[in-house]
Amino acid sequence: MLDPRIVQLWRLQALLRLLIFWLPVTLGVAAVAAARFGIAPTVILAGFFLIFQLGLGLGWPVLAWRRYRYSIREHDLLVEKGVLFRNTVSVPLQRIQHVDTRQGPIERWLGLSSLVVYTAAGLNADASIPGLEEGDALHLRDQLARRGGDDGV
Repeated sequence: MLDPRIVQLWRLQALLRLLIFWLPVTLGVAAVAAARFGIAPTVILAGFFLIFQLGLGLGWPVLAWRRYRYSIREHDLLVEKGVLFRNTVSVPLQRIQHVDTRQGPIERWLGLSSLVVYTAAGLNADASIPGLEEGDALHLRDQLARRGGDDGV
């Protein structure tokens, strides 16, 4: 299970999205809509939308955290996530080419890391596990790197 501090990270990211993206977009649309529909309905709708986004940003991370699971099984790494739309990824251990850990500034501040798993199949990550305590992420990285087996032949 992911570290519960990931909920704080996801909430902070949602708040930043609200302040940097949704607030200016909503104010811009409201400025245009106010001329056509009047100030009162526009303010009510804009306020409702921003409150909805805030509620979503505070509540959704808890749901996502409860639905995120990972396990290292005998032959694969299994990652399950998703609240409305479930996503299950199985990465065969023998196909793992390399494993990275990543930290952004907020993750570093919270003491969290993300684990990213790559196979020879492509340039993008095949699986990622966010919200791991730093020591757990390093241990899991080393464990998967030892069990991986793709030598490219």
